[in-house]
Amino acid sequence: MAGFFGLFNYEKEGPGIRKDGPKKKTFIIFFETFFRNFWKFIPINLFYALLSLPVLTGGFASAGMTNVTRNIARDKHSFGISDFWDTVRKNWKQALGLGILRVISFALLGFSFRFYAFQVGGIGSTIGVGICLSLFFIFSVMNFYLWTLLITFKFSVKQMLANSFRFVFLNLGRNILCGVILLLCEAAYIAIPFLFFHPLVIFFETMFFFCTFPAFRYLLIQFCTFPSIKKYIIDPYYKEHPGEDIERRRDLGLEVEDPNQSDEEEDSQEDEDDPNAPVFED
Repeated sequence: MAGFFGLFNYEKEGPGIRKDGPKKKTFIIFFETFFRNFWKFIPINLFYALLSLPVLTGGFASAGMTNVTRNIARDKHSFGISDFWDTVRKNWKQALGLGILRVISFALLGFSFRFYAFQVGGIGSTIGVGICLSLFFIFSVMNFYLWTLLITFKFSVKQMLANSFRFVFLNLGRNILCGVILLLCEAAYIAIPFLFFHPLVIFFETMFFFCTFPAFRYLLIQFCTFPSIKKYIIDPYYKEHPGEDIERRRDLGLEVEDPNQSDEEEDSQEDEDDPNAPVFED
């Protein structure tokens, strides 16, 4: 399973969270995290927007932003653009492939929707539009998970797509909530220029969008999706192999207990013989 790319730099120390501190609601932690890093996000957002302009490099932008927001969501230090670019450098092949696949998939969906909505009549149009909308939802939610799986685990593209598809339904409630929030935010950004139609308003609103929304989107996705990834991928394996990757799991913000040294060595040897073992990568 695993392999954490560009994450386990032991010179990066985050502020941590007090174990005996009172627990806050997730949405409160999210907004605290976002506004605490607000100014750090601005140059990262602009870099993300610049890298996204050539459509085929959108996968690079998604992978880099996912790494930065994952670290910040887990209350770990991030060097921002340098971590962003380091992630792109280490994962560029799969990121490029997934980015191109995303463009092709949504382009075909858009063409199909237009065809069924405007050129096919009757029940065929209704069925076709319904299928297109369903696929659009599924592909959009898969996109929530793909980039975290890409930068976190040593999965093939086929494995990432299969696991992302499963998570659409395993975490359906949070996926819908996350999607609704993002749609409302995007609608608000779009509505402002129409409510105050003026060139200066359009300019500043557009700049505000590019300076704030990408990190907001990817950070929200991390808060909504990582608990499910931890529950269904990380926890089951390490429940059976508690001695593996202690320090690296702690670096991801996961609580682990140290078994004795012999157990660690035994589990390590087992992983060397197990091709599906989730060994974290340096």
